[in-house]
Amino acid sequence: MTAVTRPAFMPRLRPLSALRSLARGNADEAMWVRPAFVGVLALAAVLYIWNLTVSGYANTYYSAAALSASQSWSAWFFGSFDASNFITVDKPPLSTMLMGLSVRIFGLSSWSVLLPEALTGVATVGVLFLAVRRSFGPAAATIAAIVTALTPAAALIFRFNNPDALLTLLFVISAWALLRSLENGSYRWMALAATCVGLAFLTKYLQAYLVLPGYALVFGFSANTTLRRRLVGLLVAFATVLVTSGWWVAIVQMLPAGSKPFIGGSTTGSPLDLIFGYDGLGRIFGTGGPGPGGAGGGGFSGDVGPLRLFNDQLFGQIAWLIPLAIVCLVVGLFRRRWAHRTDLAFAGYLLWGSWFLVTAIVFSYMSGIIHSYYAVALAPAVGALVGAGLVDLWGTRLRIWIGGIAVGAVCLGSAWFGSTLLDRTPNFDPGLGTVAIVMAGVALLALVAASLPAIADRVAVKRIAVAAAGLGICATLLAPAAYSLDTTGIAYGGGDPHPGPGSTSGFGGGQGGLGGQAAFGDGRVLVFPNIPGVVPNVGNGVIGGGGNVGGTSTSALDDYLVANRGTATWIVAMNSAQEAGTLELTTGLPVMAMGGFTGSDPTPTLDQFKGYIASGKLRFVLIGGGGGGGGFGGGSSDTGVSSWVTSTCKVANVSGSSGLYDCAGAA
Repeated sequence: MTAVTRPAFMPRLRPLSALRSLARGNADEAMWVRPAFVGVLALAAVLYIWNLTVSGYANTYYSAAALSASQSWSAWFFGSFDASNFITVDKPPLSTMLMGLSVRIFGLSSWSVLLPEALTGVATVGVLFLAVRRSFGPAAATIAAIVTALTPAAALIFRFNNPDALLTLLFVISAWALLRSLENGSYRWMALAATCVGLAFLTKYLQAYLVLPGYALVFGFSANTTLRRRLVGLLVAFATVLVTSGWWVAIVQMLPAGSKPFIGGSTTGSPLDLIFGYDGLGRIFGTGGPGPGGAGGGGFSGDVGPLRLFNDQLFGQIAWLIPLAIVCLVVGLFRRRWAHRTDLAFAGYLLWGSWFLVTAIVFSYMSGIIHSYYAVALAPAVGALVGAGLVDLWGTRLRIWIGGIAVGAVCLGSAWFGSTLLDRTPNFDPGLGTVAIVMAGVALLALVAASLPAIADRVAVKRIAVAAAGLGICATLLAPAAYSLDTTGIAYGGGDPHPGPGSTSGFGGGQGGLGGQAAFGDGRVLVFPNIPGVVPNVGNGVIGGGGNVGGTSTSALDDYLVANRGTATWIVAMNSAQEAGTLELTTGLPVMAMGGFTGSDPTPTLDQFKGYIASGKLRFVLIGGGGGGGGFGGGSSDTGVSSWVTSTCKVANVSGSSGLYDCAGAA
């Protein structure tokens, strides 16, 4: 019997060895690195995916756009609120494109709308780990990933369907690519970083550019190549940003008005008007745009100033570790003050430090509309600085005894600061702040003891020190982790959600909201629009009973509109997208959102509206009860539509609803 020989070109199959290699990671890394990476991904996945559908459709404005994107490729391209392309949402389309693909594949559900956001959060944590490891090593990367995952703003937005989730992921990918480009001044990696910034622009317009000053500084100073190649690389990046940011804007701008929807949030139907107005410079300088805060009030997030990120509206989102991040940035830059310009750790501090400082300053002083959840864009930078700084402080203990004690001291200070923030919500887990302080104090004492030269067993000393440092970091994270865990059990809706035990939703969080309120047992309040014909479904402490947060359309109204639609393009016209979103989701059919998001956009004009009625594209109109226009500004009332409807069309009597008009033949 002849033996069967293995051809030389075929590798030997060793399943156990392959599994061991997969679990262990690279041969030049410690055995714990790969399990740590998998562990932080698992932490993020559980935190962001568990109980994901508790918020139902969350922000119905973007959920309705996702439904439309799944029904029409043109609505997918434009980011239209309705599948018949009457008006777009007031943001660029990339985020709704992602959700629209999910809904197209899996069908409309809370899960299909919110799952892309949760997966975006998991990816953000994973890519951040890779980026920080490149500059500071795996220990710093692990801490950075955990800090970011447990940031309350991240636990909120990566479970919600606002564009900020995708924006944050694109920022982190661009930072990772930029760090890759520094090794040899690679134009390819720099172009990838610039492309991600351009895609971020198509997610949330000018906010994407907040990272550019730091990116230019880092590549221009730290790239491992000649000055000439660094300047050329910056030109390549500049051109790439322009192209990847502007292609969609250019296409939409050049299309004739009759072949594209009205650009929501603009005054002229032009994306350029939105970029330089309501969604761009208006946010920074407080000029233009509908809604509260659009005229210089710093809407939704308190007064402008250096301490805005610590005020009552924003502290729960991001403030917990900001002082520690600043300390770590100062320590890191000081330690590497004599480093060569190409030192990756020095470049890392420049990158994450500039990201944090520029964004924090803009958020602190912008006088237009700023929602508190914008703070999620700071989470990766804070996490990276904390991870890098703590590891750097720990590293100094090898040369001077005070290094380990310094780690314990900053952890104690951070635990104390977290405790003071917890005091703002005294009914939430009372005593938690004290527990954190005690844990950090024990860690500090253990680190002091481990630094004493009298202890001869250096192996035991090292183990004690490592355990104490871990305890100190846990104490530092205890308060924000508690807020994040609390966030996963809350049903959120509306346009201004807040994490943790404070007010959770609506515009103003129960302070001058859009309509009715529903209170949770512990004092939390969820605000939803007061929509004629739409009633809130409050069950088991969750608005919408785990379905559509913000209200459920009455079945009688749904059935009537669907049964009498005929050949109309839109089943009904309503006075803002905030009113129309719920009805569009419950019926699955296009609803005309007159006046856009708040009802303040100048569309349709009275002549356009009459044309829709005369052509049979529209029959029914639902007018806000008693308010004329509905929404914030009553946009359709401003163009004369509401007055014309109430004086010309006949009332349609439908059980359980009011304000419905039948305009068939009225024009």
